Amino acid sequence: MKKLIPVFLVAALSGCAIFVDEFQANQRQVLDYLMADLPLPKDADIIKDPTVILGTGDSISGRVVLVSGYTPAENLIFYGNETPSTGWKLISSKVGEEITLVYTKDGRYATIDISPKTNFQSFVEGSYGSDIMISMVHPDAIAVQNPYGELNYNNLPGAPISGVEQNSKSNLD
Repeated sequence: MKKLIPVFLVAALSGCAIFVDEFQANQRQVLDYLMADLPLPKDADIIKDPTVILGTGDSISGRVVLVSGYTPAENLIFYGNETPSTGWKLISSKVGEEITLVYTKDGRYATIDISPKTNFQSFVEGSYGSDIMISMVHPDAIAVQNPYGELNYNNLPGAPISGVEQNSKSNLD
């Protein structure tokens, strides 16, 4: 029985790897379809839980979270070379330890945040990969500019004081 435990553990762990690889392959196909015009690093793995995609075609809004084995500098070069070739135009950038690139195309905006991977595993391995978060917004994603305007904050305990209330309170003091 004791000899079977290691065999069972190896079989169970390799089975998990098969499911993870299948998820990556399926998600990559979905993202390639939905975001066909925004390149993704070939080595990047998609992080399942924080990734949310809404819409289809050119009406995509959402967030894709990736982990790449490439350094932030290598991913900066990747996006600098690849995104213009698909019609995206760089409109803003911040480059430091963390990198933020903002692109636009056909009224859509894509913000790419690249940061060094700083988890325990990368520390132990001595690797210096990247966490990448891509947020994409379609211009028609927000129809109502202030959907919370009708909410009554005065009935909430510890409610913030609005600017108008604060000014009238200051005038009374």
